[in-house]
Amino acid sequence: MPMNCSVELFPPKDDLGEERLWGAVKELSQLKLDFISVTYGAGGGTRDRTIRIAKEIQKRTGTPTVAHLTCVGSTRDELVEILNQYKSAGIKSILALRGDPTGGPRAEWTSTPGGLNHSDELVKLVSEVGGFEIGVAAFPDGHPASGGNFQQDIDVLLRKEELGATFATTQFFFEASHYFNLISELNRCGSNLEVIPGVMPITNVKQLKRMAELSGTNIPEPILKTFSENLDPEEVFKLGVEWATNFSAELMEGGAPGLHFYALNAAKATIQIANNLGLATVV
Repeated sequence: MPMNCSVELFPPKDDLGEERLWGAVKELSQLKLDFISVTYGAGGGTRDRTIRIAKEIQKRTGTPTVAHLTCVGSTRDELVEILNQYKSAGIKSILALRGDPTGGPRAEWTSTPGGLNHSDELVKLVSEVGGFEIGVAAFPDGHPASGGNFQQDIDVLLRKEELGATFATTQFFFEASHYFNLISELNRCGSNLEVIPGVMPITNVKQLKRMAELSGTNIPEPILKTFSENLDPEEVFKLGVEWATNFSAELMEGGAPGLHFYALNAAKATIQIANNLGLATVV
């Protein structure tokens, strides 16, 4: 039986971007995906597109959709209304996140009057509304807000599990040992949370560095040396697929329950990696 494989997509900002998204979704439909997750933009700015696109992906593909929901820019009542919209669309899984402020992950958090401030509060709300499987985020390199406090990150995940979360997808990362350390500590604490490692195929060096800077993810020196900005795009793509294939194989061999690809609204790299590993059955 093939290993679980899933992808994350984001709501585009314009019609051209949406056209590219649907092209990627069509290509990715070649794979038997466990689920497709759809993100919010920073500051909740693409909320309406997230809701619409999450509904449409499930309708077009029949693949279960995991819709991201954040605390940003919404009151508690508005969050309940969004959950009811998802429920009426047949979406059964929510990834409950605090979310990034408008200025990005490192910007100062600003509360929304009548809203929520932490993702554990959102997990509790989703659980109270009922009818959803609840996922959360995990951070092998540490949460940007925890200042490297590994035990705090573990405690937060355990609290979310206690409130109703059953699975987590991780932020992208580059060192498998960090993921295995996270899993080992959760297991030691008696957790049953399924933690799916997130893998980002490296297809654009400048984009890689920018995303890592925003998220606080460390890029190991060997990767920086391999992926020089002087390489042409085809070479970057080839090396990126090779690296992600090897990295994914290491995670699989270590017992990861599946792989979650940050596809960045493109399909080619994810499909090649999946085929290299036999992760998913081609329909």
